[in-house]
Amino acid sequence: MRAFSDDLMGEVRGRFAHVDACPITGPRVFFENAGGALTLKSVVETTARYAAIPDNQGRDNPMSAALMGTIARAREDTRAFLGARGGQVFFGESGTEVIFRMVRTACLAARGGAAIGTTLEHPASRSALARYGAEAEMDLIAVPHDNATGTAAADAYARAMRPDVRVATVVHTSPVTGMAVDVAAVARAIRAQAPDCVIIVDGIQHAAHGGVGLAQLNVDGYALSPYKVFSRHGYGIGWISDRLQALPHDGLVGGPPDTWELGTRDTGAYATWSDVVDYLRWLGDQADGAGGLAAASRMIRDHEAALCHAMVHGIGNRAGLAAMAGVTILGGPDNPAREGLVALTVEGMTGQEVVAALGDRGIRTHVRKADHYSGNILGPLGLETCVRVSMAHYNTLDEVRDFLVAMEPIA
Repeated sequence: MRAFSDDLMGEVRGRFAHVDACPITGPRVFFENAGGALTLKSVVETTARYAAIPDNQGRDNPMSAALMGTIARAREDTRAFLGARGGQVFFGESGTEVIFRMVRTACLAARGGAAIGTTLEHPASRSALARYGAEAEMDLIAVPHDNATGTAAADAYARAMRPDVRVATVVHTSPVTGMAVDVAAVARAIRAQAPDCVIIVDGIQHAAHGGVGLAQLNVDGYALSPYKVFSRHGYGIGWISDRLQALPHDGLVGGPPDTWELGTRDTGAYATWSDVVDYLRWLGDQADGAGGLAAASRMIRDHEAALCHAMVHGIGNRAGLAAMAGVTILGGPDNPAREGLVALTVEGMTGQEVVAALGDRGIRTHVRKADHYSGNILGPLGLETCVRVSMAHYNTLDEVRDFLVAMEPIA
């Protein structure tokens, strides 16, 4: 658990737009990263550059060839980022759309049997499984997550499994509790009883907080939302196994049978994803010893763990959340599954009131409500709201201290 040095922190923050000030309200601490991370300055520049290019992909001219090269490079960068072997990378409309497409394809190809997911998941996967599982006449199994830890364990999946489970969804990290799921262990539990089950993972919250290691997960689909990984809105990324790729799926009649992308995607989206991977390679190269993406993942995990520890247990002579009367931390103060996010409540205050009070003190956070997005997590806890304080590796210990100073009079 090692935070970045001051020199590296300065270099990192210098690469992001609006890192310490909102263009509307002025100086602020940005602890709303789970709602969408800060954007790399290189992504902003690349977006403008590609938006100006009039040429199309797939034409017989040098500019078109350059565009196709940009796309091919982005696919390889995605494989490197995910640690993927085989399968296909495709770009879609959004992370949610990518999840829906993967789940739809798997369910409609299965027809019958059962589909399994957990109550921890984002409505993207829960809604897709409910919609297309029902259409495919599948029994729907909802595995209850653990309210105390804020995660879903492999043994919970194992207890609910049946040999006829044909599709499974797993969330890699909850965007409400901030707790990660051991996807590899869950996949083992599923395949122990249903070895041919198609397993689809929502990696949207996890992707910014450390390596994916896809080759070790033994799953069939993985979804990303690049705007949550330092890029921009307007596209999503999916990886699919050879088995999922080969199932009947949407496509043009007479077109290449293995193509999953629909229509002409924005070449600038591919280019901005390569910007993200280039940045992470640079970050990893600042480490001692071997660099690259693996080193960047370790550095991010260690730095964010230091931020979370300081937020919960204090920094210097400043008390942490765990010592503040009236503050409850979802998932408990010391949870090894936590990834850069602390969800909390303050006794006698609504989440909206706490977020507004923090905002008045220059701290940007977010309220989660017991609605279609978060009711599956908050309802069983008897909560109407909670406050989500979400960090990223460009946040600093000084910003955590500022947050704790702001929380003391509120709590």
